[in-house]
Amino acid sequence: MRTGMLWFDNDSQSKLPAKIQNAVNYYVKKYERTPNLCLVHSLSETVEIAGLTVRAYRPVLPGHLWIGVEDKDG
Repeated sequence: MRTGMLWFDNDSQSKLPAKIQNAVNYYVKKYERTPNLCLVHSLSETVEIAGLTVRAYRPVLPGHLWIGVEDKDG
């Protein structure tokens, strides 16, 4: 993913799936396209949440989600 939407959610009461769903809802409303990839700061393994592949990517700051469409070319 070369471009995407950076989403900040510092609500410590919400779990990751709820944060991702909020970001997906906003992304679809804003860009009229469904994302399929979400990058987060820390995660032990790649998982699927809300129809997205969620994986760790250390450059993403804690409390942030980088959400978008994965590039087809790798």
